[in-house]
Amino acid sequence: MTSLYDEFRVALHSVWTRRWLVLAVAWGICILGWLAIASIPNRYDSRARLLVDVNEILPDDAQGGGGRPQLDQIRETLTSARNMEKVAATTGLLPAGANEREKAGAVGMLQKNIKVIPQQDNIFEITSSVAVGSLSDADNAKLASGVLDSLITVFRDDQLRGGRMNAREGLKFLDAQIADREKALREVEARRGAFEAQNIGLIPGGSGSPAQRVEAARAELGQIDSQLVSAQAQLAAANGQLSSTPATINIPGMGSVGGGVARQQLAGAQNELSSMRARGLTDAHPDVIALKSQIASLKAMADREGAGGGGGGNSQNPAYASLSAMRAERQATVSALSSRKAQLTGDIAKITSQQIQNPGIAAEYDRINGEYTAFKAQYDKLLAQREQVRMRGEVQTETDAIKIELLDPPSKPTSPAAPNRPLFLTLVLLAGIGGGIGAAFGLAQVRTSYATAAKLERASGLPVIGSITEVVTPDRHLDRRKKLVWLASGGGALVGLYALLLVVEFIQRGMVA
Repeated sequence: MTSLYDEFRVALHSVWTRRWLVLAVAWGICILGWLAIASIPNRYDSRARLLVDVNEILPDDAQGGGGRPQLDQIRETLTSARNMEKVAATTGLLPAGANEREKAGAVGMLQKNIKVIPQQDNIFEITSSVAVGSLSDADNAKLASGVLDSLITVFRDDQLRGGRMNAREGLKFLDAQIADREKALREVEARRGAFEAQNIGLIPGGSGSPAQRVEAARAELGQIDSQLVSAQAQLAAANGQLSSTPATINIPGMGSVGGGVARQQLAGAQNELSSMRARGLTDAHPDVIALKSQIASLKAMADREGAGGGGGGNSQNPAYASLSAMRAERQATVSALSSRKAQLTGDIAKITSQQIQNPGIAAEYDRINGEYTAFKAQYDKLLAQREQVRMRGEVQTETDAIKIELLDPPSKPTSPAAPNRPLFLTLVLLAGIGGGIGAAFGLAQVRTSYATAAKLERASGLPVIGSITEVVTPDRHLDRRKKLVWLASGGGALVGLYALLLVVEFIQRGMVA
Protein backbone atom coordinates (compact mmCIF):
# COMPACT_ATOMS: atom_id res chain seq x y z
CA MET A 1 0.00 0.00 0.00
CA THR A 2 2.91 2.34 0.85
CA SER A 3 4.49 1.48 -2.50
CA LEU A 4 1.32 2.43 -4.39
CA TYR A 5 1.10 5.68 -2.46
CA ASP A 6 4.70 6.47 -3.28
CA GLU A 7 4.11 5.73 -6.97
CA PHE A 8 1.10 8.03 -6.97
CA ARG A 9 3.14 10.81 -5.34
CA VAL A 10 5.94 10.29 -7.85
CA ALA A 11 3.48 10.47 -10.79
CA LEU A 12 1.82 13.55 -9.35
CA HIS A 13 5.22 15.20 -8.85
CA SER A 14 6.29 14.41 -12.41
CA VAL A 15 3.12 16.02 -13.75
CA TRP A 16 3.45 19.03 -11.45
CA THR A 17 7.02 19.69 -12.54
CA ARG A 18 5.71 19.85 -16.13
CA ARG A 19 2.61 21.89 -15.31
CA TRP A 20 3.28 24.40 -18.08
CA LEU A 21 3.20 21.55 -20.59
CA VAL A 22 -0.15 20.45 -19.12
CA LEU A 23 -1.56 23.95 -19.54
CA ALA A 24 -0.22 24.34 -23.08
CA VAL A 25 -1.57 20.98 -24.27
CA ALA A 26 -4.94 21.63 -22.60
CA TRP A 27 -5.20 25.00 -24.34
CA GLY A 28 -4.26 23.49 -27.71
CA ILE A 29 -6.76 20.64 -27.48
CA CYS A 30 -9.57 22.87 -26.23
CA ILE A 31 -9.02 25.54 -28.88
CA LEU A 32 -8.98 22.98 -31.69
CA GLY A 33 -11.94 21.05 -30.30
CA TRP A 34 -14.05 24.15 -29.68
CA LEU A 35 -13.30 25.47 -33.16
CA ALA A 36 -14.39 22.14 -34.63
CA ILE A 37 -17.64 22.24 -32.61
CA ALA A 38 -18.24 25.83 -33.64
CA SER A 39 -17.97 24.82 -37.31
CA ILE A 40 -20.85 22.33 -36.91
CA PRO A 41 -24.13 24.13 -37.66
CA ASN A 42 -27.04 23.60 -35.34
CA ARG A 43 -29.72 21.29 -36.71
CA TYR A 44 -33.32 22.25 -36.15
CA ASP A 45 -36.19 19.76 -36.54
CA SER A 46 -39.81 20.56 -37.32
CA ARG A 47 -42.62 18.00 -37.14
CA ALA A 48 -46.15 17.83 -38.53
CA ARG A 49 -48.88 15.20 -38.69
CA LEU A 50 -50.98 14.74 -41.81
CA LEU A 51 -54.24 12.82 -42.32
CA VAL A 52 -54.64 11.48 -45.86
CA ASP A 53 -58.12 9.99 -46.36
CA VAL A 54 -58.73 8.08 -49.59
CA ASN A 55 -62.32 8.49 -50.80
CA GLU A 56 -63.18 4.93 -51.87
CA ILE A 57 -66.39 5.60 -53.79
CA LEU A 58 -65.53 3.05 -56.44
CA PRO A 59 -64.97 -0.62 -55.56
CA ASP A 60 -61.43 -1.89 -55.06
CA ASP A 61 -61.09 -3.32 -58.56
CA ALA A 62 -62.06 0.05 -60.05
CA GLN A 63 -59.75 1.97 -57.74
CA GLY A 64 -56.73 0.36 -59.34
CA GLY A 65 -55.58 -1.72 -56.37
CA GLY A 66 -57.44 -0.42 -53.32
CA GLY A 67 -56.61 2.13 -50.65
CA ARG A 68 -53.48 0.63 -49.13
CA PRO A 69 -51.29 0.72 -52.27
CA GLN A 70 -52.57 4.24 -52.95
CA LEU A 71 -51.46 5.36 -49.46
CA ASP A 72 -48.02 3.87 -50.11
CA GLN A 73 -47.91 5.80 -53.35
CA ILE A 74 -48.83 9.00 -51.48
CA ARG A 75 -45.91 8.49 -49.09
CA GLU A 76 -43.54 8.16 -52.04
CA THR A 77 -45.10 11.17 -53.75
CA LEU A 78 -44.47 13.38 -50.71
CA THR A 79 -40.68 13.05 -51.09
CA SER A 80 -40.56 12.83 -54.89
CA ALA A 81 -37.87 14.79 -56.71
CA ARG A 82 -40.46 17.00 -58.41
CA ASN A 83 -41.98 18.05 -55.08
CA MET A 84 -38.56 18.56 -53.50
CA GLU A 85 -37.52 20.86 -56.35
CA LYS A 86 -40.67 22.93 -55.87
CA VAL A 87 -40.05 23.12 -52.11
CA ALA A 88 -36.43 24.18 -52.64
CA ALA A 89 -37.47 26.93 -55.02
CA THR A 90 -40.25 28.14 -52.69
CA THR A 91 -38.11 28.27 -49.55
CA GLY A 92 -35.14 29.97 -51.20
CA LEU A 93 -32.77 27.00 -51.00
CA LEU A 94 -32.65 27.01 -54.80
CA PRO A 95 -31.84 30.40 -56.33
CA ALA A 96 -33.42 31.53 -59.57
CA GLY A 97 -31.54 30.36 -62.66
CA ALA A 98 -29.88 27.45 -60.84
CA ASN A 99 -28.26 24.81 -63.01
CA GLU A 100 -29.04 21.10 -62.96
CA ARG A 101 -26.22 20.33 -60.55
CA GLU A 102 -27.49 22.83 -57.99
CA LYS A 103 -31.01 21.51 -58.39
CA ALA A 104 -29.85 17.93 -57.86
CA GLY A 105 -27.90 18.98 -54.75
CA ALA A 106 -30.87 20.80 -53.21
CA VAL A 107 -33.25 17.92 -54.00
CA GLY A 108 -30.85 15.36 -52.55
CA MET A 109 -30.38 17.41 -49.38
CA LEU A 110 -34.13 17.73 -48.83
CA GLN A 111 -34.83 14.05 -49.57
CA LYS A 112 -32.15 13.10 -47.06
CA ASN A 113 -33.45 15.41 -44.33
CA ILE A 114 -37.22 14.85 -44.75
CA LYS A 115 -38.64 11.70 -43.18
CA VAL A 116 -42.20 10.43 -43.67
CA ILE A 117 -43.22 7.90 -41.00
CA PRO A 118 -46.66 6.21 -41.11
CA GLN A 119 -48.24 6.13 -37.67
CA GLN A 120 -51.60 4.54 -38.49
CA ASP A 121 -53.45 3.45 -41.61
CA ASN A 122 -53.75 6.95 -43.07
CA ILE A 123 -51.82 9.24 -40.67
CA PHE A 124 -48.25 10.30 -41.48
CA GLU A 125 -45.68 12.12 -39.33
CA ILE A 126 -43.39 14.32 -41.43
CA THR A 127 -40.07 15.52 -39.97
CA SER A 128 -37.87 18.18 -41.56
CA SER A 129 -34.24 18.64 -40.41
CA VAL A 130 -32.32 21.74 -41.51
CA ALA A 131 -28.69 22.58 -40.75
CA VAL A 132 -27.35 25.08 -43.30
CA GLY A 133 -23.98 26.43 -42.23
CA SER A 134 -24.37 29.72 -44.08
CA LEU A 135 -27.55 30.57 -42.16
CA SER A 136 -28.00 31.69 -38.57
CA ASP A 137 -29.75 29.56 -35.97
CA ALA A 138 -32.92 31.65 -36.24
CA ASP A 139 -32.93 31.25 -40.03
CA ASN A 140 -32.36 27.50 -39.77
CA ALA A 141 -35.21 27.15 -37.29
CA LYS A 142 -37.50 29.20 -39.51
CA LEU A 143 -36.45 27.24 -42.58
CA ALA A 144 -37.20 23.89 -40.91
CA SER A 145 -40.86 24.76 -40.39
CA GLY A 146 -41.03 26.59 -43.75
CA VAL A 147 -39.92 23.47 -45.59
CA LEU A 148 -42.82 21.50 -44.10
CA ASP A 149 -45.30 24.28 -44.86
CA SER A 150 -44.16 24.39 -48.47
CA LEU A 151 -44.15 20.57 -48.81
CA ILE A 152 -47.74 20.26 -47.54
CA THR A 153 -48.91 23.08 -49.82
CA VAL A 154 -47.22 21.55 -52.87
CA PHE A 155 -48.66 18.13 -52.04
CA ARG A 156 -52.19 19.52 -51.70
CA ASP A 157 -51.95 21.37 -55.01
CA ASP A 158 -50.64 18.28 -56.78
CA GLN A 159 -53.47 16.15 -55.41
CA LEU A 160 -56.09 18.67 -56.52
CA ARG A 161 -54.74 18.76 -60.07
CA GLY A 162 -52.97 15.45 -60.27
CA GLY A 163 -55.98 13.13 -60.04
CA ARG A 164 -57.78 14.72 -62.96
CA MET A 165 -54.59 15.09 -64.99
CA ASN A 166 -53.64 11.48 -64.33
CA ALA A 167 -57.10 10.33 -65.44
CA ARG A 168 -56.83 12.30 -68.70
CA GLU A 169 -53.31 11.06 -69.35
CA GLY A 170 -54.40 7.52 -68.55
CA LEU A 171 -57.30 7.77 -71.01
CA LYS A 172 -54.98 9.05 -73.73
CA PHE A 173 -52.54 6.21 -73.12
CA LEU A 174 -55.28 3.58 -73.05
CA ASP A 175 -56.87 4.98 -76.20
CA ALA A 176 -53.56 4.66 -78.01
CA GLN A 177 -53.09 1.11 -76.74
CA ILE A 178 -56.66 0.16 -77.72
CA ALA A 179 -56.11 1.55 -81.23
CA ASP A 180 -52.91 -0.50 -81.59
CA ARG A 181 -54.62 -3.69 -80.34
CA GLU A 182 -57.61 -3.08 -82.62
CA LYS A 183 -55.31 -2.67 -85.61
CA ALA A 184 -53.44 -5.86 -84.72
CA LEU A 185 -56.74 -7.68 -84.19
CA ARG A 186 -58.00 -6.68 -87.62
CA GLU A 187 -54.75 -7.78 -89.22
CA VAL A 188 -55.03 -11.21 -87.58
CA GLU A 189 -58.68 -11.46 -88.66
CA ALA A 190 -57.68 -10.63 -92.24
CA ARG A 191 -54.89 -13.22 -92.18
CA ARG A 192 -57.24 -15.84 -90.78
CA GLY A 193 -59.87 -15.09 -93.45
CA ALA A 194 -57.26 -15.25 -96.22
CA PHE A 195 -55.89 -18.51 -94.82
CA GLU A 196 -59.36 -20.04 -94.66
CA ALA A 197 -60.10 -18.95 -98.23
CA GLN A 198 -56.77 -20.33 -99.46
CA ASN A 199 -57.26 -23.68 -97.73
CA ILE A 200 -61.00 -24.07 -98.25
CA GLY A 201 -62.08 -27.66 -97.84
CA LEU A 202 -59.03 -28.47 -95.73
CA ILE A 203 -60.24 -26.48 -92.73
CA PRO A 204 -63.60 -27.46 -91.29
CA GLY A 205 -66.09 -24.70 -90.61
CA GLY A 206 -67.00 -23.48 -87.18
CA SER A 207 -65.46 -21.24 -84.62
CA GLY A 208 -62.23 -22.10 -82.90
CA SER A 209 -59.21 -24.13 -83.95
CA PRO A 210 -59.53 -27.76 -85.14
CA ALA A 211 -58.18 -29.03 -81.83
CA GLN A 212 -60.72 -26.93 -79.93
CA ARG A 213 -63.56 -28.17 -82.10
CA VAL A 214 -62.51 -31.79 -81.66
CA GLU A 215 -62.35 -31.29 -77.90
CA ALA A 216 -65.81 -29.66 -77.87
CA ALA A 217 -67.26 -32.43 -80.06
CA ARG A 218 -65.84 -35.11 -77.77
CA ALA A 219 -67.28 -33.41 -74.73
CA GLU A 220 -70.71 -33.19 -76.39
CA LEU A 221 -70.40 -36.81 -77.55
CA GLY A 222 -69.87 -37.93 -73.98
CA GLN A 223 -73.02 -36.12 -72.88
CA ILE A 224 -75.01 -37.61 -75.77
CA ASP A 225 -73.79 -41.12 -74.90
CA SER A 226 -75.13 -40.80 -71.38
CA GLN A 227 -78.42 -39.30 -72.65
CA LEU A 228 -78.75 -42.07 -75.26
CA VAL A 229 -78.28 -44.80 -72.65
CA SER A 230 -80.98 -43.20 -70.51
CA ALA A 231 -83.37 -42.77 -73.48
CA GLN A 232 -82.88 -46.39 -74.58
CA ALA A 233 -83.62 -47.58 -71.05
CA GLN A 234 -86.83 -45.52 -70.98
CA LEU A 235 -87.84 -46.91 -74.40
CA ALA A 236 -87.29 -50.45 -73.21
CA ALA A 237 -89.43 -49.78 -70.15
CA ALA A 238 -92.21 -48.33 -72.34
CA ASN A 239 -92.08 -51.38 -74.63
CA GLY A 240 -92.39 -53.68 -71.61
CA GLN A 241 -95.38 -51.77 -70.25
CA LEU A 242 -97.03 -51.73 -73.69
CA SER A 243 -96.61 -55.50 -74.16
CA SER A 244 -98.41 -56.20 -70.89
CA THR A 245 -101.28 -53.78 -71.58
CA PRO A 246 -104.35 -55.00 -73.63
CA ALA A 247 -105.33 -52.93 -76.64
CA THR A 248 -109.09 -53.12 -75.84
CA ILE A 249 -111.14 -53.48 -72.70
CA ASN A 250 -114.72 -54.71 -72.06
CA ILE A 251 -116.93 -52.07 -70.43
CA PRO A 252 -120.14 -53.57 -68.91
CA GLY A 253 -123.39 -51.91 -69.88
CA MET A 254 -122.12 -50.67 -73.21
CA GLY A 255 -123.55 -52.08 -76.36
CA SER A 256 -122.31 -51.92 -79.83
CA VAL A 257 -123.71 -48.47 -80.30
CA GLY A 258 -122.93 -47.06 -76.89
CA GLY A 259 -124.41 -46.63 -73.38
CA GLY A 260 -125.94 -43.78 -71.47
CA VAL A 261 -124.54 -40.33 -71.06
CA ALA A 262 -123.16 -41.05 -67.57
CA ARG A 263 -121.41 -44.15 -68.80
CA GLN A 264 -119.84 -42.25 -71.70
CA GLN A 265 -118.61 -39.53 -69.31
CA LEU A 266 -117.29 -42.24 -66.98
CA ALA A 267 -115.34 -43.82 -69.82
CA GLY A 268 -113.84 -40.43 -70.74
CA ALA A 269 -112.85 -39.70 -67.14
CA GLN A 270 -111.20 -43.12 -66.79
CA ASN A 271 -109.35 -42.50 -70.03
CA GLU A 272 -108.07 -39.14 -68.71
CA LEU A 273 -107.01 -40.77 -65.42
CA SER A 274 -105.00 -43.36 -67.33
CA SER A 275 -103.34 -40.58 -69.32
CA MET A 276 -102.37 -38.72 -66.11
CA ARG A 277 -100.82 -41.84 -64.64
CA ALA A 278 -98.95 -42.44 -67.89
CA ARG A 279 -97.45 -38.94 -67.56
CA GLY A 280 -96.16 -39.91 -64.13
CA LEU A 281 -98.70 -38.17 -61.89
CA THR A 282 -99.20 -39.96 -58.58
CA ASP A 283 -102.42 -40.47 -56.63
CA ALA A 284 -101.41 -37.64 -54.32
CA HIS A 285 -101.50 -35.08 -57.15
CA PRO A 286 -104.40 -32.61 -56.77
CA ASP A 287 -105.62 -33.17 -60.35
CA VAL A 288 -105.65 -36.94 -59.86
CA ILE A 289 -107.53 -36.61 -56.58
CA ALA A 290 -110.16 -34.34 -58.20
CA LEU A 291 -110.56 -36.67 -61.19
CA LYS A 292 -110.94 -39.74 -58.96
CA SER A 293 -113.70 -37.93 -57.05
CA GLN A 294 -115.40 -37.13 -60.35
CA ILE A 295 -115.15 -40.81 -61.46
CA ALA A 296 -116.79 -41.93 -58.22
CA SER A 297 -119.70 -39.55 -58.85
CA LEU A 298 -120.04 -40.73 -62.45
CA LYS A 299 -120.11 -44.38 -61.36
CA ALA A 300 -122.98 -43.65 -59.01
CA MET A 301 -124.88 -41.90 -61.83
CA ALA A 302 -124.17 -44.79 -64.25
CA ASP A 303 -125.55 -47.33 -61.74
CA ARG A 304 -128.75 -45.30 -61.47
CA GLU A 305 -129.16 -45.26 -65.24
CA GLY A 306 -129.38 -49.07 -65.34
CA ALA A 307 -128.70 -51.22 -68.38
CA GLY A 308 -128.67 -49.50 -71.70
CA GLY A 309 -128.58 -51.18 -75.13
CA GLY A 310 -127.00 -54.55 -74.44
CA GLY A 311 -124.92 -56.53 -72.04
CA GLY A 312 -121.59 -54.95 -72.86
CA GLY A 313 -118.97 -54.35 -75.55
CA ASN A 314 -115.28 -53.93 -76.30
CA SER A 315 -113.66 -50.48 -76.46
CA GLN A 316 -110.09 -49.19 -77.00
CA ASN A 317 -107.93 -49.22 -73.85
CA PRO A 318 -106.94 -45.62 -72.96
CA ALA A 319 -103.80 -46.80 -71.14
CA TYR A 320 -102.65 -48.65 -74.25
CA ALA A 321 -103.12 -45.53 -76.39
CA SER A 322 -101.16 -43.42 -73.89
CA LEU A 323 -98.32 -45.94 -73.71
CA SER A 324 -98.20 -46.09 -77.49
CA ALA A 325 -97.81 -42.31 -77.68
CA MET A 326 -95.09 -42.38 -75.00
CA ARG A 327 -93.20 -45.11 -76.86
CA ALA A 328 -93.34 -43.14 -80.09
CA GLU A 329 -91.97 -40.07 -78.30
CA ARG A 330 -89.11 -42.05 -76.77
CA GLN A 331 -88.32 -43.73 -80.07
CA ALA A 332 -88.03 -40.25 -81.63
CA THR A 333 -85.67 -39.15 -78.82
CA VAL A 334 -83.47 -42.23 -79.29
CA SER A 335 -83.42 -41.66 -83.05
CA ALA A 336 -82.43 -38.00 -82.67
CA LEU A 337 -79.65 -38.77 -80.19
CA SER A 338 -78.33 -41.56 -82.38
CA SER A 339 -78.32 -39.24 -85.40
CA ARG A 340 -76.45 -36.51 -83.45
CA LYS A 341 -73.94 -39.07 -82.19
CA ALA A 342 -73.29 -40.27 -85.74
CA GLN A 343 -72.84 -36.66 -86.88
CA LEU A 344 -70.36 -35.84 -84.11
CA THR A 345 -68.44 -39.04 -84.72
CA GLY A 346 -68.22 -38.16 -88.42
CA ASP A 347 -67.05 -34.61 -87.63
CA ILE A 348 -64.35 -35.86 -85.28
CA ALA A 349 -63.17 -38.39 -87.85
CA LYS A 350 -63.17 -35.75 -90.60
CA ILE A 351 -61.20 -33.17 -88.58
CA THR A 352 -58.75 -35.82 -87.37
CA SER A 353 -58.23 -37.06 -90.92
CA GLN A 354 -57.61 -33.55 -92.17
CA GLN A 355 -55.09 -32.94 -89.39
CA ILE A 356 -53.29 -36.15 -90.24
CA GLN A 357 -53.25 -35.43 -93.96
CA ASN A 358 -52.35 -31.71 -93.59
CA PRO A 359 -50.54 -31.25 -90.27
CA GLY A 360 -48.90 -28.00 -91.34
CA ILE A 361 -52.18 -26.36 -92.27
CA ALA A 362 -53.80 -27.37 -89.00
CA ALA A 363 -50.83 -26.16 -86.95
CA GLU A 364 -50.75 -22.82 -88.79
CA TYR A 365 -54.48 -22.40 -88.34
CA ASP A 366 -54.13 -23.17 -84.62
CA ARG A 367 -51.35 -20.60 -84.36
CA ILE A 368 -53.42 -17.90 -86.10
CA ASN A 369 -56.39 -18.65 -83.88
CA GLY A 370 -54.20 -18.54 -80.77
CA GLU A 371 -52.81 -15.17 -81.83
CA TYR A 372 -56.31 -13.90 -82.44
CA THR A 373 -57.47 -15.11 -79.01
CA ALA A 374 -54.52 -13.42 -77.29
CA PHE A 375 -55.13 -10.07 -79.04
CA LYS A 376 -58.85 -10.29 -78.36
CA ALA A 377 -58.22 -10.89 -74.63
CA GLN A 378 -55.83 -7.93 -74.48
CA TYR A 379 -58.30 -5.73 -76.35
CA ASP A 380 -61.16 -6.62 -74.00
CA LYS A 381 -58.95 -6.05 -70.96
CA LEU A 382 -57.88 -2.61 -72.19
CA LEU A 383 -61.50 -1.66 -72.81
CA ALA A 384 -62.38 -2.64 -69.23
CA GLN A 385 -59.41 -0.67 -67.85
CA ARG A 386 -60.39 2.37 -69.89
CA GLU A 387 -63.88 2.26 -68.45
CA GLN A 388 -62.46 2.06 -64.91
CA VAL A 389 -60.13 5.02 -65.52
CA ARG A 390 -63.00 7.02 -67.00
CA MET A 391 -65.16 6.29 -63.94
CA ARG A 392 -62.32 7.29 -61.58
CA GLY A 393 -61.87 10.52 -63.51
CA GLU A 394 -65.57 11.32 -63.16
CA VAL A 395 -65.46 10.55 -59.43
CA GLN A 396 -62.42 12.80 -58.95
CA THR A 397 -64.12 15.55 -60.94
CA GLU A 398 -67.27 15.44 -58.83
CA THR A 399 -65.65 14.71 -55.47
CA ASP A 400 -62.23 14.89 -53.81
CA ALA A 401 -60.65 11.49 -54.31
CA ILE A 402 -58.10 12.23 -51.58
CA LYS A 403 -58.87 14.38 -48.56
CA ILE A 404 -55.85 15.96 -46.84
CA GLU A 405 -56.22 17.28 -43.30
CA LEU A 406 -53.44 18.83 -41.21
CA LEU A 407 -53.72 17.32 -37.73
CA ASP A 408 -50.64 19.01 -36.24
CA PRO A 409 -49.18 22.04 -38.06
CA PRO A 410 -45.38 22.25 -38.50
CA SER A 411 -43.78 22.94 -35.14
CA LYS A 412 -41.58 25.98 -34.57
CA PRO A 413 -38.27 24.68 -33.16
CA THR A 414 -36.83 26.75 -30.30
CA SER A 415 -33.72 24.68 -29.56
CA PRO A 416 -31.41 22.72 -31.83
CA ALA A 417 -31.94 18.97 -32.06
CA ALA A 418 -28.25 18.42 -32.70
CA PRO A 419 -25.45 18.76 -31.87
CA ASN A 420 -25.60 18.88 -28.05
CA ARG A 421 -23.15 21.72 -27.94
CA PRO A 422 -22.92 22.19 -24.11
CA LEU A 423 -22.10 18.51 -23.70
CA PHE A 424 -19.50 18.62 -26.47
CA LEU A 425 -17.88 21.76 -25.00
CA THR A 426 -17.60 20.05 -21.63
CA LEU A 427 -16.16 16.88 -23.15
CA VAL A 428 -13.55 18.90 -25.05
CA LEU A 429 -12.54 20.69 -21.83
CA LEU A 430 -12.14 17.39 -20.02
CA ALA A 431 -10.27 15.95 -22.99
CA GLY A 432 -7.92 18.94 -22.99
CA ILE A 433 -7.14 18.61 -19.28
CA GLY A 434 -6.73 14.86 -19.59
CA GLY A 435 -4.56 15.24 -22.66
CA GLY A 436 -2.25 17.72 -20.90
CA ILE A 437 -1.84 15.46 -17.88
CA GLY A 438 -1.22 12.48 -20.13
CA ALA A 439 1.42 14.36 -22.15
CA ALA A 440 3.25 15.43 -18.99
CA PHE A 441 3.14 11.93 -17.55
CA GLY A 442 4.36 10.40 -20.83
CA LEU A 443 7.23 12.84 -21.07
CA ALA A 444 8.24 11.96 -17.50
CA GLN A 445 8.39 8.29 -18.49
CA VAL A 446 10.62 9.07 -21.48
CA ARG A 447 13.03 11.32 -19.54
CA THR A 448 14.05 9.04 -16.72
CA SER A 449 14.71 10.72 -13.37
CA TYR A 450 14.52 9.59 -9.77
CA ALA A 451 12.26 11.58 -7.56
CA THR A 452 13.22 9.71 -4.33
CA ALA A 453 16.37 8.08 -2.93
CA ALA A 454 14.58 4.73 -2.59
CA LYS A 455 13.71 4.72 -6.28
CA LEU A 456 17.35 5.49 -7.19
CA GLU A 457 18.53 2.71 -4.88
CA ARG A 458 16.15 0.17 -6.50
CA ALA A 459 17.18 1.22 -10.00
CA SER A 460 20.99 1.17 -9.35
CA GLY A 461 21.19 -1.68 -6.86
CA LEU A 462 23.60 0.38 -4.77
CA PRO A 463 22.97 1.85 -1.36
CA VAL A 464 22.20 5.56 -1.27
CA ILE A 465 24.06 7.25 1.55
CA GLY A 466 21.82 10.31 1.70
CA SER A 467 19.90 12.97 -0.17
CA ILE A 468 20.05 16.77 -0.21
CA THR A 469 16.79 18.67 -0.15
CA GLU A 470 16.19 21.67 -2.34
CA VAL A 471 17.10 25.02 -0.84
CA VAL A 472 14.75 27.79 -1.97
CA THR A 473 16.01 31.32 -1.68
CA PRO A 474 13.61 34.24 -1.10
CA ASP A 475 14.08 35.47 -4.64
CA ARG A 476 13.39 32.00 -6.04
CA HIS A 477 10.37 31.65 -3.76
CA LEU A 478 9.00 34.98 -5.04
CA ASP A 479 9.63 33.85 -8.64
CA ARG A 480 7.74 30.61 -7.99
CA ARG A 481 4.78 32.47 -6.54
CA LYS A 482 4.67 34.71 -9.59
CA LYS A 483 4.73 31.70 -11.97
CA LEU A 484 2.05 30.01 -9.90
CA VAL A 485 -0.17 33.07 -10.34
CA TRP A 486 0.48 32.92 -14.07
CA LEU A 487 -0.43 29.21 -14.11
CA ALA A 488 -3.65 29.86 -12.20
CA SER A 489 -4.47 32.71 -14.56
CA GLY A 490 -3.91 30.45 -17.58
CA GLY A 491 -6.11 27.70 -16.13
CA GLY A 492 -8.76 30.20 -15.06
CA ALA A 493 -8.76 31.76 -18.53
CA LEU A 494 -9.36 28.31 -20.03
CA VAL A 495 -12.28 27.65 -17.69
CA GLY A 496 -13.56 31.20 -18.27
CA LEU A 497 -13.46 30.69 -22.04
CA TYR A 498 -15.44 27.47 -21.57
CA ALA A 499 -18.03 29.32 -19.47
CA LEU A 500 -18.18 32.12 -22.05
CA LEU A 501 -18.86 29.63 -24.83
CA LEU A 502 -21.70 28.10 -22.79
CA VAL A 503 -23.22 31.52 -22.19
CA VAL A 504 -22.99 32.39 -25.89
CA GLU A 505 -24.68 29.07 -26.77
CA PHE A 506 -27.62 29.67 -24.46
CA ILE A 507 -27.93 33.29 -25.62
CA GLN A 508 -28.16 32.09 -29.22
CA ARG A 509 -30.84 29.61 -28.23
CA GLY A 510 -32.75 32.34 -26.48
CA MET A 511 -32.61 34.48 -29.61
CA VAL A 512 -34.15 31.59 -31.62
CA ALA A 513 -36.96 31.20 -29.10
